This record gives sequence, C-alpha cells and structure tokens, in this order.
Amino acid sequence: MKGEMRAKKARKAKRKESPSKAYPSYKEHSDSGQGLMLFLRNVLVCVVSLMAATFLSALFRKLGFTEANIITVYLLCVLITAMVTGRRIYSIVCAAAAVLLFNFLFTEPRFSFYAYGNGYPVTFLIMFLAGAITATLTAKMRKLASESAQTAYRAQILLDTDRILGRAKGEAEIMEEVAKQLVKLLKREVAIYRFEAGKLLPPYLCSEDKKKSGQDLSMAEENEKLVAIWAVQNRQKAGVGTEIFPAVKGSYLPIQVEDNLYGVAGICAKDKELDYFESSLVQAILGECALAIENYKNAQEKEAAYVKAKNEQLRANLLRSISHDLRTPLTSISGNASNLMTNSRNFDEETKQKIYEDIYDDALWLVNLVENLLSITRIEDGRMQLHMSEELMDDVIAEALKHTSKDRGARRIFVENSEEFLVVKMDARLIVQVIINLVDNAIKYTPEDSKIVISTKRKEGFIEVAVSDDGAGVPDENKAHVFDMFFCGSNRIADSRRSLGLGLSLCKSIITAHGGEIHVQDNQPHGAVFIFTLPVKEVQIRE
Repeated sequence: MKGEMRAKKARKAKRKESPSKAYPSYKEHSDSGQGLMLFLRNVLVCVVSLMAATFLSALFRKLGFTEANIITVYLLCVLITAMVTGRRIYSIVCAAAAVLLFNFLFTEPRFSFYAYGNGYPVTFLIMFLAGAITATLTAKMRKLASESAQTAYRAQILLDTDRILGRAKGEAEIMEEVAKQLVKLLKREVAIYRFEAGKLLPPYLCSEDKKKSGQDLSMAEENEKLVAIWAVQNRQKAGVGTEIFPAVKGSYLPIQVEDNLYGVAGICAKDKELDYFESSLVQAILGECALAIENYKNAQEKEAAYVKAKNEQLRANLLRSISHDLRTPLTSISGNASNLMTNSRNFDEETKQKIYEDIYDDALWLVNLVENLLSITRIEDGRMQLHMSEELMDDVIAEALKHTSKDRGARRIFVENSEEFLVVKMDARLIVQVIINLVDNAIKYTPEDSKIVISTKRKEGFIEVAVSDDGAGVPDENKAHVFDMFFCGSNRIADSRRSLGLGLSLCKSIITAHGGEIHVQDNQPHGAVFIFTLPVKEVQIRE
C-alpha cells in the first residue's frame, strides 16, 4: 500500500516537472543559444539608442537649445528602448545610463559627475523616475498589444475553423482541415486518427515544417499510436499532462460528441506542455470537429431517407397510375375482341373496321406508354446511350408523324420550315420519340377542330423546333412543373383518358442529354407552344 502511494506521488511530481527538467539537454541548448542572442540584441539596442541620443543632445547644445530639450531627447531614447526590447530591465538600465550621461556631459562642471546647481539631484531623480515609469508603461502596453494580437489571431482561427468545417465534405476532409487549423493555432505537430468500423485508421500527420514528410514527424512513432489506441478504447485523455503514458511526446484527446466517437487527436507536447488556455481552444476545435462530422452524417442520412422516400413515392405513383390508366385501354381491347369472337357474323364490314381501329389505337397507346416507361427507366439508371448521327430535321419530323396517335379527329397538323435543309447531329430514334410525345400531348389537350403546327428555324448555333396548338394552354402556375415526372396538371384530356405524366419528363431528359433545352410558353391568342433546341450541323455540299 505504501509502495503504491509513493509511486503515485512520484508520478504526480513527474507530471509537475517543467519541460526543461523532462528534456534538459534539448531545452538547455535551445534556451542558452536563443537567450544569448536575445541578450546581445537588446544590449546593442540600448547602446545604439544612447549613442544616438547623446549625439543629438550634443547637436542641440551646440545650437543653443535648453537642458529641458536634452532631457526630452534622453527620455525619447528610453521610450524607444522599451518599445524595441519589450523588457523593463533594459529600459530601467537605459534610464539610469541616460541620467549619468546627462550629468557627465551636459551639466556644469562638464565631464564629471559633480553638479553645481542645488536642484540638479532632484532633476536627476525626476528624470530617472520619468524614464523608468515610461519604460514600464511602454513594456506593459507592448505586452498587452502582443496578447491582444494573439487573442485576435486565435479568434480568427476559430472563426476560420467553423467556416472551413461548414464547407468540408466527408469525415476525412473534416479531420484533415482540423489538423491544419490546430497546426496554425499551436505551431506544433498534429496527428489525427479516424475511428471507423471499430478500429483506428492510419493517422493524418501535419506539421508547420513543410519540409518534413509524414513519417519523419515524431508523432508517427509506434508508441504514440499505442497511446492513441488507449485513448480511443477508454475515451479519455492520455499522454503528456496525464498519469497515463506521461513520458510520450504527444497529448491525445478523443474526438467525440455525447456517446459518438469519431477519432482521436494527438498534439506534440515534448517541448512545452499545453497550457490551460491552449487546452481550452483545442477542446473547442475538437468539439466543432465532432459536431461537423455529426451534422455531415445526419445530412447524409436525411438525404438517403429523402431519396428512399422519393423513390417509394415514385413507385407508388407509378403503380397507382398504371393500375388506373391501363384498365381503360385493356378493357376496351378485351371487350372489342370478345365482341369480334362472339358476334363477328352479325357485324357488317364498316362496324368491324371501326372495332379494329379501336383495338389498334388502344394497343398503340399501350405501346407508347411502355416505350416511355422503358426510356425513363434507362435514363434514370444511366443506361441510355446516344447513337449520334447527322440527320435532316424534315425526315425526323416526317417519321415521327407516322407514329403519332391515329385518333386525331378533325385536328390538323402542319409543318413549317424556315430553311430547306437543317442538318442536326442527334440520336434520331430519341428525337422522334420527343416529337411523338409533344404532338400526342397537343392532341390530348385540344378540341376536335384544333390546329397543331410543327415549325423549325435556325437560331444562334442551334435549331429550334416548336410544337404549338390553339387549345386551352398551360396555366402559369403549372409551367414550372409541367416537365416533372408524374405531373399531369388540371386540364381535362380530350379523350377522357388519364395520363401518367411521363411524356414531357422523358422529352426533357432526352433534349438535355443532347445538349439542348426545352420549355413551354403561351401561344397567341390562346394555346401552348413547346419549344426545344438542338445543336445544328452545317451542311457541307460536295460537287
């Protein structure tokens, strides 16, 4: 029991040791070299400033200036020394030297430390006190300015960290950015370990010294990784500044929020242990890191849930629409086929022909529906490949009109071309499908005596194809959604059939894949115009 208590006290005493005791050779060498250079620099500043003040005072005396001006020059010398050195001891020594120089060089009798005037001792005392007070205040102001600048820098680091983490994508990028910000803040080596699938991944190592590679850093040593593993397993701080592995080079802190652990951060502390303020800043940044990862994961889960819900909604809409919309043509086909099988002898040729046409129209409607469904499926899965070739737009339109709905009634379809030859690089099969869908859409939503016009023209490196009608048109509130999948609007279809709302969505996907655009606008005086563009190919005539 006593042995355990002694060991515990020894560990506490070791933890309280200063870094210089823990690493005497490195620290003594560093302090002795840097301290000597700093001392020589400050002494040189004092000597140069006193020499300059003395030279300027001698010039003032020669010009007939009073002793008050000379005293002011020496006070200025003390002030400059305090500003440059930042240490009060050098400023006080400079103030004492200034008093002695003033007494020796500029008071009667000159070149001696004796003064004739009875008031000179008081003058010397006030001059020394003024210099000392000035030096003290200047040193304090410089220290406060330095601390304010450091505080502002650290605050800027925290603000930048929050902004950078808000833009980062993925856990790896978030932790890499945190490591870089910690290096900027602390000027130390940093190692960030990600915790994933129950184990630590290889660390991301970062240092202020750009010349060092990752494996050259002290934080890459194997014993450092063992401390990181312990910190993750126990979810506690370990390493320098704790009773757990205090002899290693780094201080290791878990990156976690509540019960969710995302990794561990190791900060090199072999030369100087983190103070309380630095530890607080590190904890704040690691907390921001954990929250950023948590938010990213939540956003990913929400997005996945949204996509899943959207797919489920699309599937439900598709099944609902198919169940309703296929019933009418299938019932018509089966009913007409049953009539032909049971009563064909009682029907004249004209009646039979009408039944055949009804069966054909319903079957063609089903074929177009299935073709649109297959095309939409291929586009959504990314399996649609464009087979591009140079085609005449007139030939494509003519081919499309052969496959449009036969149930046109008294509707008239016209084709207007601004030029005789318009050659377009396209997948002809898909563009035919676009024109079929647009024309069939116009037939569905227009009365019997409507006029449908297909026009083409060249426009700024594209050809523009417009399908216009003189029906009821598209309401303004529906224009932004008319190309959405399963959107049917509120307009009544002329043949009383429902629409799946796939045709225009398929048109937009095909035109976008070709590098063009499609939109709808109002026709004058009434109706709608669906316009799509395709890149045009110049005709090359060979003689």
